[in-house]
Order: sequence, then C-alpha cells, then structure tokens
Amino acid sequence: MLYQLHEMQRSLLTPLMQWADASSKLFTNPISPFAHTPFSQRIAAGYELMYRLGKDYEKPAFEIDSTEIKGETVGIIEHVAVNKPFCRLIHFKKDLDDKKFKALKQPTVLLVAPLSGHHSTLLRDTVRGLIVEHDVYITDWTDARMVPMSEGPFHLDDYIFYVQDFIRLLGPDVHVISVCQPTVPVLAAISLMASDNDPKLPKTMTMMGGPIDPRRSPTAVNNLATEKKFSWFENTVIYSVPPNYPGFGRKVYPGFLQHAGFIAMNPGRHAQSHRDFYNHLVEGDEETAESHRKFYDEYNAVLDMPAEYYLDTIKTVFQDFALPKGEWLVGGKLVKPSDIKSVALFTVEGELDDISGAGQTQAAHDLCSGIPADMQQDFVAPGAGHYGIFSGRRWREMVCPKITEFIKKHG
Repeated sequence: MLYQLHEMQRSLLTPLMQWADASSKLFTNPISPFAHTPFSQRIAAGYELMYRLGKDYEKPAFEIDSTEIKGETVGIIEHVAVNKPFCRLIHFKKDLDDKKFKALKQPTVLLVAPLSGHHSTLLRDTVRGLIVEHDVYITDWTDARMVPMSEGPFHLDDYIFYVQDFIRLLGPDVHVISVCQPTVPVLAAISLMASDNDPKLPKTMTMMGGPIDPRRSPTAVNNLATEKKFSWFENTVIYSVPPNYPGFGRKVYPGFLQHAGFIAMNPGRHAQSHRDFYNHLVEGDEETAESHRKFYDEYNAVLDMPAEYYLDTIKTVFQDFALPKGEWLVGGKLVKPSDIKSVALFTVEGELDDISGAGQTQAAHDLCSGIPADMQQDFVAPGAGHYGIFSGRRWREMVCPKITEFIKKHG
C-alpha cells in the first residue's frame, strides 16, 4: 500500500512542481518583466528550491562523449554489449579503427557497479578516470519495476552468475573492478570460477569500499541489518510494484525507501546543502548552484531492487556473514576464496568511509590466502569518504593512478 501512496503523492505533486519550475523561470528570464521586480532573485530561488525538493528524478545519462588520450580527443560510443533482463553490459567504445585501437594496447576492464539503490551512472567519474588508459565495460543494472514478472525472480545467486557471464565474455585478459556492494558477489563469482579451474579467470580483481566482512568496524548501515530481525525486512520494506509500470506485481525494495535511508544518515548535511543552494541562487553564484544540481540529479535518482536479491543480501552478507565464515553456498557449491591463486588482488578503502568501515574490504586478503603476497596490494585513501574513493578529486589524483599502475603490473 505504501508504494501506491507514494505514486499517488507523486502524481499530485507533478503539476505543482511544474508550476514551481515555470514560476522560477518567470522570475529569472531577462525578457520577463517579473525578472526586473524587487526580490525577483529570492522569489526565483525559492521556487527552484521547491521544484528540486519535490520533482521526480529520472535516471541520468552517462554523458561521456569523448576522452583525451596522449593529447588527442577521442570520441566515445556508448554501446550495449549484452542485454539481459536485469542488467545491460555497456561498452564505452573508443571511436577508432581497429588498427589504431590495437596500437593503444589498452587492458579491458569490467567495472561492476552497485545494485544498491543508485543507478550505475553514479560511477560516471570512475569511468571517466579509467577510460583514458583502459577499454571499459560497466554493469548497468535495470530498475526492477521496469522488469516484467514473466522474466522471473532475481536472487543474489543470479547476480553472481551474471558477473561470471560477463567475465567469461571479456576474459581471460580482463581486469575486474567492483565498487561497494558488488565486492562480495564478485569475490564469490571469481572464487567459484577458480574452484572449477575456469580458463577465463580474470587477471586482477580490484575491490573498493565493500562489505567483505561487515563484522569489522561496523557502521550504521551494518548495525541496522544486525539489529533488525530478517522478518522485519520481509514485512516492513518489501512492496509490490503498482500497475503503472512494466513490472506490475513484482516484489521490490523501493528506491524511494532507500533514498530516505540515504538522507536519514546525514540529514543536517543535506539540509545545509539545500540552504546553501538557495543562497547561491540569490547571490547569482550560478557555477556553485550548478554543481549542487548535478550532484542531486544523480543522488536523488534511485531504482527499485528485486526483493529476492535484497533479502538474500541482508541475510547472507550482513546477518549470517556467510562469506568470511566460509559457509556460503551458491548453486550448491561452497564459495572458497582460498582457491584463487592466479588473480592479483587490490583492495581500496577510504580513511573516513562511514558506509563500509575500516578493514571490511581489507578482509579479502585474509580470505584469499592462496594468492601470493607479491600479487596482493592494499591502499587506504587518506581523507576520503565512501564516495571519495570512486568520485571526485581524491579518486582522480590518488586512487585511479594506483589502480592503473596495479593493472599494468599484473596485466
């Protein structure tokens, strides 16, 4: 019922938000007489703030049209390499002929994006950093409300099988990078492939800010999962998709609930950010205001997760700790990271990460005991929070160069 109420509220607010948007433009457009009245900037700023607080945020575009390689601008073509019901594998293909592309000798990278509420475009900056020296593919997970019931359920095991399919498609000379949530299923995927002596094992795996062992330095996210019973999640946060979407009837963990959780973690910071946005509009600081718009266009765009996958993750990763305990069965097979021997491992954490606590990702080194010491590396980004390890200045200046160096060393 909550999902239906949310949709009803969204429908009622849409005309109001359109009016607020139009009113804001009425008080800022130089050809409008209202733009030249006293307090017009304050009125326009108030209307725009109202509009942005109440509008519906759609999935943003990657907007990666080009990159610069050795001083030359190279076009980028966004190509769907694989289209599965719950995920598209997107290739950021360089607009070069085969001879020129092969001359670059760029290693292939599979960037596994999180399926944890935000769209894969959250890793836009990650792609921009990697694409200069790598041939980049990314998992673009589908909003579950857009997947018809006829496609069946999607479990955590299915996520793992999807990752394995993508690795085999791009392997064996592929380097896998997982950010946040997917570090766990990616490690499982590669462990199972190693146990089966799969010839398409990747060259390296880079794991960034993920809950490999959530028992280490637990955060507010970890505590919520352990303090609540599994039945609470089943009965409280799972809803059916309403009839105005292709996935009508599918059980999901709605994106709007996840978004509310994101905001609840730092409500004061978000409130201050919106106050600052209003002041910047009043002061005419359009550059800073535009940065606010871009951030929240991404941050407020959320997707629904399949209920089976979400509940599997809560139980397996955050309540049973099945991976670090060595008790995780996928398709009847035990996940054994110690079986990995030929895949180099690089873990990245943020010093100030309040989502995946210190040591949670580093735990992968203890589990992957079969990997030689000279093929293992760890880096803690000083001053970086969770988002800082894959986006922004610290990503570009500290983390990305180290990943590039690691891939070159073990490629």
